[in-house]
Amino acid sequence: MSPRIDPAKAPYPPAIAKMLERLKTPGEEPLSLFRTLARDERLFARFTGGGLLDPGHLSLRDREIVIHRICALNGCGYEWGVHAAIFAPAAGLDTERLAATLAPGVADCWSEDEALLIAFCDAVNARADVDDALWARMALAFSEEALIELLMLAGFYRTVSLLANSLRLRPEAFAVPFPSQASPNLY
Repeated sequence: MSPRIDPAKAPYPPAIAKMLERLKTPGEEPLSLFRTLARDERLFARFTGGGLLDPGHLSLRDREIVIHRICALNGCGYEWGVHAAIFAPAAGLDTERLAATLAPGVADCWSEDEALLIAFCDAVNARADVDDALWARMALAFSEEALIELLMLAGFYRTVSLLANSLRLRPEAFAVPFPSQASPNLY
């Protein structure tokens, strides 16, 4: 499958060039997702200005579980593979746990709080809502600020999935391959 829109090519406008340099993966050119969005300076600025990869109210591990699960639920092998390569090792997401982000339901490998994150992702992805019972359980495990961040994170990576899937982005050379049997609607 070919990308539907070709990435922008250098030379980039100064603001885009500066941000692309910041977002560059060591030893690699900027991700094709970023370079494709760089075709429009306004859209690129909106997208890159709202990222949630900085230290926030969630641990790296919690953040990556949510990102991997949302990408898996939406069949977004592009972003799932990027995060599996760059962030999963530091987050302690081994092969078993990465596979569990792709599996229907809640796998046994997750802790109690991590299982809540999986249930949360499944709920927000399916209904764009969290029922009262799940919210109450989440509120016992996460601060109010973390709950807001979780909602924003899930929504942002649903948007990333929509972009990557619809633009037909090819996997990055360094990315972990997305299993061919993985598909949306895991639950």
